[in-house]
Amino acid sequence: MKRILFYIIPLCCIIISCNTSNTTELKNTALIEKYVNAVENLDYDGMGDLLHDDYIGLGPSFGDSITKKQALSNWEFLVDNLYKSIKYHRSRNATVKIIDGENKGDWVSNWAELTIVYKHSGKSATIWANSIYMIKDNQIIKSYTFYNEADAYRQLGFTYSDMID
Repeated sequence: MKRILFYIIPLCCIIISCNTSNTTELKNTALIEKYVNAVENLDYDGMGDLLHDDYIGLGPSFGDSITKKQALSNWEFLVDNLYKSIKYHRSRNATVKIIDGENKGDWVSNWAELTIVYKHSGKSATIWANSIYMIKDNQIIKSYTFYNEADAYRQLGFTYSDMID
């Protein structure tokens, strides 16, 4: 009997520790999926519920940064004036835990093909986008977003000469 307990107790500890990590990853991925759904529904209030009060968003251009208050104000403006729809295609998530350093914590990376339809022109642009989200207290506290802005402008009919005039 003692021999059985000797093997069962460590096995239970391993299973519990594995499930805890997996639970965190699943919870964080579900949070990002909720955020993606809020973006697709143009629901800036829903987005706000998922952003930490200390949220900071970075990108897509070097030097771009935005707080939670600024992000929600920006989304409200874009929904009211620019975007007719945003649709994620081929959306994929991956999780990682950074053990130390400035970016220590739980992260979820989302790669997706996005199609954005604009209100006034009816034109659309399809882009590859990568957003990397840091999760704290079951909310997004930091994000980095990368996509090719020039490609989106090209698809909308802008040319380089339009941008330098």
